[in-house]
Amino acid sequence: PSLHGRYYFMLYSRPFIEYFEETPMMVAVLTYMGYGILTIFGYLRDFLRHWKIERCHIAREKEEQKDFVPLYQDFENFYTRNLYMRIRDNWNRPICSVPGAKMDLMERATYDYNWTFEYTGRVVQDVINLGSYNYLGFAENTGPCADSAAEVTMKYGVGVASTRQEIGNLDRHEEMEKQVARFLGVESAMAFGMGFATNSMNIPALVGKGCLILSDELNHASLVLGARLSGSTIRVFKHNNMQSLEKLLREAIVHGQPRTRRPWKKILIVVEGIYSMEGSIVRLPEVIALKKRYRAYLYLDEAHSIGALGPRGRGVVDYFGLDPCDVDVMMGTFTKSFGAAGGYIAGKRELIEYLRSHSHSAVYATSMSPPVVEQIITSMKCIMGEDGTTIGSERVQQLAENTVYFRKRLREMGFIIYGNNDSPVVPLMLYMPAKIGAFGREMLKRNIGVVVVGFPATPIIESRARFCISAGHSKNMLDQVNTHLKIS
Repeated sequence: PSLHGRYYFMLYSRPFIEYFEETPMMVAVLTYMGYGILTIFGYLRDFLRHWKIERCHIAREKEEQKDFVPLYQDFENFYTRNLYMRIRDNWNRPICSVPGAKMDLMERATYDYNWTFEYTGRVVQDVINLGSYNYLGFAENTGPCADSAAEVTMKYGVGVASTRQEIGNLDRHEEMEKQVARFLGVESAMAFGMGFATNSMNIPALVGKGCLILSDELNHASLVLGARLSGSTIRVFKHNNMQSLEKLLREAIVHGQPRTRRPWKKILIVVEGIYSMEGSIVRLPEVIALKKRYRAYLYLDEAHSIGALGPRGRGVVDYFGLDPCDVDVMMGTFTKSFGAAGGYIAGKRELIEYLRSHSHSAVYATSMSPPVVEQIITSMKCIMGEDGTTIGSERVQQLAENTVYFRKRLREMGFIIYGNNDSPVVPLMLYMPAKIGAFGREMLKRNIGVVVVGFPATPIIESRARFCISAGHSKNMLDQVNTHLKIS
C-alpha cells in the first residue's frame, strides 16, 4: 500500500471488515426486466381505469375541480398505484404486544388487492421479531425500566404541556441530560422529544448561508432535510469513501465559495455511526484524521450505533477507542437501544448553551414525557452498571455475540449480506421486485417478522430484507430463522 494508505491503516486498532458484493449481472438484468414488466402492466391497468373498465380506488380530483391546481399528480403516484400496492400487506402490520424478541401480530385480510384491510380478529402469537430496533432488549413491560417509568408516571403524569423554556423543565429532564453527558464522556448534552427533529431542526441552527456541508451519500432523510433547511451549500461524497471526502475538502479549501472565492464560514462533515440500510459502520478514525487535517467540523449521527456498538455500549466512538472530544457534535436517539423516544445533541458546553436558545426544536417543542425520560435514565444506568447489576454489560456482550453469529451463519448458507461484521443491522439481498412481497409473506407464515425494503428506499436493483438483531434473541431463535431461510 501507499504511504497514504499505510497511515490510515495505522488508525485502526482492530480489523475493519465490510461486505458489499456487487449485484450479479444476470440478477441485475432480471431485476430490470421485472420492473419493466410491472411498469408495462401498470400503464395497461391505468388505461383500463381511465375508461372505467377496471375499478379505480385511487384519490382523484372531482370533475367540478378539474380547473384547479391538481392535488393528486397522476404520474407521481404511478409507483404507489401499480407497484407498491401489490406488496403493501408487508408494511404497517399492527402489533399488539411489546416489540421484544417475540411479538404478537393482529391478522389482516384484504379482499380488494391490498387497497383496504380488514381485521380477522385473530392474533398471530410469538412471532420472532427481526424488525424492531430493540438492540439491547430494553423495550419491555417488565423489569427495572418499566417499574421506574410506571412510578414516575404516578408522580408526574404523562404530559408536561409546556416547552422546556417555559414551565416544562422538570428535574428529571435535568438529570437525564447530565446522565447522557456522563455516558458519552462529554461536557454537556440536551435532549429532544423526536429523533428525526433532532437532526432536521438542529443542523439549521449550526450552519447557514456561506457554510458548506459534506454529506455521505447514504445519510438518513433527517440529515438530508436538516442540511437543505439550513440554506448551506451541500456536496455529497461516496459512501464511506475517504478519498472522495478528502477530494471535496481540498477543493473546498482551495476554491472557497462559488463566484466570490471567499473561504467558507464553516465546513461541516455529516456522517452516521451505523448506516441503517447498509449495515456499514463509519470509518470514524479516518474521518477524524481528515477533519483535523483540514480544520472542518464533524457531526456524528449515532442513532443506530449508540448502545449497540463498543465494549461499553457507548457507540462508534467507544467501538474504535477514540476520544469523544474529537467529535464536535454528537447526536443520537433514544428510540433504539434505550427502548424510549427522542434524541440528543452532546458536545462542548458552549455548543449546548447556544442550541438551547437557537434551536427550533428546543424553543418550540413540548418537553419530553416523564415516563419516557425515566426509561432513558434507567436503561442508561443499566448499561453503565450504575444500577448495581451487570445486566447492561451482559446485554451489550450478548448483542455483539448474536450479531457475529447470525452474520456468519447467513454467509455460510450462501446469502449475500451487506455491511460490517459487528453491525446489528443485517441487510440480506433479495434484488428482484417479486421477491420483496414473497419473502415477507413466507417468513410471516413461518412466524418470523421481517422488514423488506425496495425502491425508492434502496437503489432499484438492490431490494433487500433488513434484519435487526437484539440482545433479547436467543441462539435457538436465530437458529430457527436460519433453518427456515435454508428451507425456503
